[in-house]
Amino acid sequence: MIGKDATGRELALGRAPRRIVSLIPSVTETLFALGLDEAIVGVTVYCVEPRAGVARKTKVGGEKNPKLELIRELTPDLVIANVEENLKTHVDQLREWGIPVWVTYPRTVAEGIGMVRELGELTATRTRAAAIADELEALLAAVQARTAARPPVPVFYPIWRAPYMTINADTYVHDMLAVCGGRNVFGDRPDRYPTISLEEVRAAGPDVIVLPDEPFRFRAIHIQDFAPYPDIPAVARGRIHLMDGKLFCWYGPRIGDALRTLPEIFAGATGGSAARRR
Repeated sequence: MIGKDATGRELALGRAPRRIVSLIPSVTETLFALGLDEAIVGVTVYCVEPRAGVARKTKVGGEKNPKLELIRELTPDLVIANVEENLKTHVDQLREWGIPVWVTYPRTVAEGIGMVRELGELTATRTRAAAIADELEALLAAVQARTAARPPVPVFYPIWRAPYMTINADTYVHDMLAVCGGRNVFGDRPDRYPTISLEEVRAAGPDVIVLPDEPFRFRAIHIQDFAPYPDIPAVARGRIHLMDGKLFCWYGPRIGDALRTLPEIFAGATGGSAARRR
């Protein structure tokens, strides 16, 4: 029906799926946006949007530790997973039970938009998917045209604390930063999620520091971690932003929120309160 997924596995569905389990929060939000509320029967405990919609769905555990037997009991005719967020052993087990699984893996903002079209094909919601994707693609092109006209702003984007960890160029978040006018100061690291010290952050000299609320829940108190480093430009000029992590790492319609919000953060980097929230 649609071809090969991110693992190279072919999937042919005889009809549009009527019982879907989503194991990725951003995919869950996308499925609701495609009008598939009635078809969604199971979601993870981390699927929090849309709030009213997911509240009525069976929770099948976490992305890394789903309740496979519960998923089986829901008799889904489609499970949607992700290469990075879900474990291959779990996907393999579901497939062994004869449950169709489609695995996604967007690596760039453009691919995140393409995933909307892909899900539209998979679920027979092509018209709605095309409308969403067309709007996002137009917005992406406009943002790229604007950001191409100015030098990228050096950005530090941690994903964990104690120890501090960040992202390299081989990540979706890196591409989102680049699209919106940022330059990931640790993009050249060989590890996808390198552990770094604050002295290394100091040496990298970011103009902007983004503290997201996922996967680690950064809060205002964590801004104090950077107080001993007043010579970091982001610290000196009050450019530390506590932000919604979904803007940086969720695919689908959420990309629109990111493209409307993040370029402004990086465009002028004009300072303000160190705890400034967008």
